[in-house]
Amino acid sequence: MALKHVEEYRDSEIAKKLIERIHETSTKDFKVMEVCGTHTMSIFKNGIRDVLPDTVSLISGPGCPVCVTAQKDICAFIDIARMENTIVTLFGDLMKVPGGDSTLMLERANGADVRIVYSALDSIKIAQENPDKKVVFLGVGFETTAPTIAASIQAASKMGLKNFFVYTAHKLVPPALEVLMNTEGVKIDGFLLPGHVLLISGTDEYVPFVEKYKIPTVVGGFEPVDILHAMLMMIQQFEEGKGTLENAYQRAVSAEGNVIAKNAMYDVFETSTAIWRGIGPIPESGLSINDKYKEFDASIALGLDVKEVDEPKGCACGAILTGLMSPPDCKLFKKVCTPINPIGPCMVSNEGTCAAFYKYHV
Repeated sequence: MALKHVEEYRDSEIAKKLIERIHETSTKDFKVMEVCGTHTMSIFKNGIRDVLPDTVSLISGPGCPVCVTAQKDICAFIDIARMENTIVTLFGDLMKVPGGDSTLMLERANGADVRIVYSALDSIKIAQENPDKKVVFLGVGFETTAPTIAASIQAASKMGLKNFFVYTAHKLVPPALEVLMNTEGVKIDGFLLPGHVLLISGTDEYVPFVEKYKIPTVVGGFEPVDILHAMLMMIQQFEEGKGTLENAYQRAVSAEGNVIAKNAMYDVFETSTAIWRGIGPIPESGLSINDKYKEFDASIALGLDVKEVDEPKGCACGAILTGLMSPPDCKLFKKVCTPINPIGPCMVSNEGTCAAFYKYHV
């Protein structure tokens, strides 16, 4: 499908033809996980769930970076905000995530210097303008944002900045897919992979996973036609008994990915065990600042002692992130947990499954 302009990827006639082909092709029950929260929101916003045949069901995966950030990391963010002579910088989705008895939004209301930025590089400027204060950027995200965080650390190193630090809670997607395939009770027949993540990593990094599990796996973009095209490709594979990796987002994603971005990322970071909310510790799934740049590691520089913290009572976010539950199955959903009063991160983030269900699901 060679479309040239973004309008074509929103064209209702093209979408209708794809929907017809999906209905003609799908004969067996097929459960697909859209890994990414951006896909989840686009699927709801464009009514894609409503036009798929009854044989096809969608479950949302752990692809919302804020949602899978461990509770202890959220509490650490709040501890940092409470430190004297400290400026916390972050992306906006983190502001309302509950951590213990507070949120970063509440801390700012109580006088903490917490600032939303659009890039980690903005934090460099803030650090230059406030040499008497520690500026800590809260790094949360997947391969999509990790290179820009790495670039900010590289820039700080070249400039000799001594008051800029990063708390990194970055994660890598492939190890989580491996865990999902081996989680009791989780039934997945296919994966819709996030195009913006693979724009960085490239499809080659997913080849070992797909070859091991022989599961239909397709990289997709985020417009309606993108998603329907990727769905059709997965269903065709499933109906034919195949399980291969295909790229339905070739206008952006290549086999090797963005080599320059990956070089920057692995110049600064090294893989480590990371705790995923709802899943637990996954080896080699985290990105920690390596020894070369350890002076910028907020955990070391600030002497943080991050302890395990219990999940909010009654919150089913963990089960929702692994596809074991749907938001309406959670006893708190729409009753106690709402966007105004979120109990867990799945309701807070713009990419959260609970937020998507709340806004679009009837």
